[in-house]
Amino acid sequence: MRYAQGGGLTAAQRAKREQVRLHAAELFARGYTDTEVAKELRVTRMSANRWHRAWTCGGGAAMASKGPASLPRLSDAQFARLEAALLRGPAAHGWDDQCWTLSRIRRVIGRMFRLTYSLPGVWKLLKRHGWSCQV
Repeated sequence: MRYAQGGGLTAAQRAKREQVRLHAAELFARGYTDTEVAKELRVTRMSANRWHRAWTCGGGAAMASKGPASLPRLSDAQFARLEAALLRGPAAHGWDDQCWTLSRIRRVIGRMFRLTYSLPGVWKLLKRHGWSCQV
């Protein structure tokens, strides 16, 4: 089953978090402590401390978003092809039952795109595109 919210952050969510970090930089410039910033922005003290260290080393520029953690290895068009293949069911790919497992999906990815994914990587890929685990 698919859900509207996939894994990871959208560009809008990343931008919102960046605004919080930039506000933290302004507060540090005014002399606020880590604890005060954490309380003001309703974040953990550890996050405020990490931001303070970044701000001390590089100023406001160090607080800017660095983009997504990684780029997907499958393009949106490739994932659409994979999704169509998954919707045909495991029997269409040679398995006797109607259960998709991460291992089977990994094999389908390998056959279709000549890419090797780890099992956690397959799960993250599916989750990022709104798929969920079903029993």
